[in-house]
Amino acid sequence: MSSGTAPTVVRITGYGVLSAAGVGGKALYESVRSGALPPGDGGAEALAGYPAPPGVRLLPVPDFAPREYLGRKGLGALSRTSTLGMAAAELALDSLPTLVGPEERARTGVVMGTSTGSARAFAEFFRESYEAERPYLVSPALFPGLLLNHCASQVAMRHSYTGLNASVAGGGISSLSALRFARSALLTGRADRLLTGGVEELNAQTAWAWQRSGALGERAALGEGSAVFVLEAGGGAPAGTPLAELTACEVAFTPLDEGPHAVAASLARCVEDALRASGAAPDDIGVVSAGASGGAGWSAVEARGRGRGLAGHTPELLRVQDVLGETYSAGGGLQLAALLAHWSGGAAPTTGAWGLVTSVGHDGSVGAAVLRRPSAIG
Repeated sequence: MSSGTAPTVVRITGYGVLSAAGVGGKALYESVRSGALPPGDGGAEALAGYPAPPGVRLLPVPDFAPREYLGRKGLGALSRTSTLGMAAAELALDSLPTLVGPEERARTGVVMGTSTGSARAFAEFFRESYEAERPYLVSPALFPGLLLNHCASQVAMRHSYTGLNASVAGGGISSLSALRFARSALLTGRADRLLTGGVEELNAQTAWAWQRSGALGERAALGEGSAVFVLEAGGGAPAGTPLAELTACEVAFTPLDEGPHAVAASLARCVEDALRASGAAPDDIGVVSAGASGGAGWSAVEARGRGRGLAGHTPELLRVQDVLGETYSAGGGLQLAALLAHWSGGAAPTTGAWGLVTSVGHDGSVGAAVLRRPSAIG
């Protein structure tokens, strides 16, 4: 597409996903449909020798070996956050029928949603600054992995993408915030193609933080993963067959001291605004991919807000976090991947032309994205 042509739609033409269900959308769809995960190692590799917090079920990406996706060179200085995001990006690009050509790289960029980057990298870097003979003797090779934008920049450098590059930190709605940012960038002509998604790393530091906070609820489960989507501005020939159209994405925030009903009302407004922007009615939504079921009490808040936003309409519900556990900043991306896999993995066209992704953060942040399935895209 010419940079001078104003795009009118944003399409998803490819995606890659890594989760506790395994690699790819099919594995994710089968686990969400059955409500069960394949057996894993219980998080031993992700904990890297640290003790596991009691009472928390750990759900890592099983048998994750970064070299299988990224090769062997240069992995030593990369955090698990970066390798998870980079591997999902490789899978997303591999799903396209053709590679991004050299002439397209200047208009191709990366937008990643994350919480803080790698908490483990932070903790180990600062611990070494105390344990080393001198604080300044900490290895400088470890420092880049602490930066919030390390994953996005590594993806861009690996593929020589010189377009827009951004990292969005939005807590539990980081993935939806990244999708909203990317969609706006594409529609305003700042890029033609963006690799967009979210990533969250499972490690001992964050696992203990969740356990001590008590925020996981009674059925405590903590997961990790990454989902990256190829978003393209409409108007020209897409690089791949459209999987869905991202018609709207809205995010908002309500202070927790206003109470759970105010947070639910904020989500309802996001859903209503997203539907209005999409030109869809509540009963057009055939399936919802929900997000907050891993947090204590937040699933009820999300259900209340979603119900108000959909005017009482009750579509099919994909309970992604019930299977994958709390995946925090990767949650919205994994929910979207589950929705795409649901559409391509057996959902009949009669189940509705539209889908909804909703997310509620533990801080009062909320988000909603509306998508149109391939059979409805003209």
